[in-house]
Amino acid sequence: MIKPSLCVVLHDVAPATQGACERLLRAIDDVAEIPRTLLAVPRYHCDPPSVEFEQWLKHRHRYGDEIALHGYTHLDEGESHGILDHLRRHHYTRGEGEFWDLSLPEAMRRLTAGVRWFHRLGVQLYGFVAPAWLIGPGTWEALRWLELSYTCTLSRIVLLPDRHSLRSQSLVYSADSLWRRQASVAWNHTLALLQRHNPVLRLELHPHDVEYPAIRRSWQRLLAAHLREREAFTLAEVADRWRRFTNWDLLDTDSPLPQLEQREGGLGSEQSDRRADHDVARIVQPKYHA
Repeated sequence: MIKPSLCVVLHDVAPATQGACERLLRAIDDVAEIPRTLLAVPRYHCDPPSVEFEQWLKHRHRYGDEIALHGYTHLDEGESHGILDHLRRHHYTRGEGEFWDLSLPEAMRRLTAGVRWFHRLGVQLYGFVAPAWLIGPGTWEALRWLELSYTCTLSRIVLLPDRHSLRSQSLVYSADSLWRRQASVAWNHTLALLQRHNPVLRLELHPHDVEYPAIRRSWQRLLAAHLREREAFTLAEVADRWRRFTNWDLLDTDSPLPQLEQREGGLGSEQSDRRADHDVARIVQPKYHA
């Protein structure tokens, strides 16, 4: 039987947030030195590349943290379809649900550009987590073409490409206002109790979660408490362990995606990768090279 697992995941890792990310990682180390998964954004809000940031990511990778792809620009540039869609994309996510409404070709362009960014860094890429966990149909289709081990939604870890999924509700904080901070502290305490028998617990943190003392104390206490009963792993390690686990009773199988027609030359070819990378630079962020 696999020992219950704990995944600590840091979102929105980018040059603009690097200082806060470093403080948050130190706050985690104050509790325990464990492997973490860092969700990195290659061109956060279309910012230019940062050599210092990329060197820091490589250092974190050598230190033992997993680096995963977290969108390309972290910006939702599409149009809303109705009031509920508008609320989801512009209030719930503050316009950052980048992969919610992309076509298959556009999702493939951005994902491929992200994959090539990891290749240039020399960092092995195992997983993709969409901003705000919002994955639209075009992105689900595009993920079938890439050699990734997993993706995640708010409530599941999804193994790729077969899309077996393990139920794992994220513990995540809201820092927008005092009442939201107080409510999320209470909610996460309750949710952690409800998930005490879940084989995988995910503590999902954002850079600002180190800035507010009440939130910092809350997740540090949860981390310390659950490390007494759980072993810490990266998301990639959990995906690999559960892929090899023979008892699938705890896993759900989604309906299979429709078959995509293979294009001549293959979308995974080096030539296609270069073309996709160029298209992202031209369409998504015309001021900067990908």
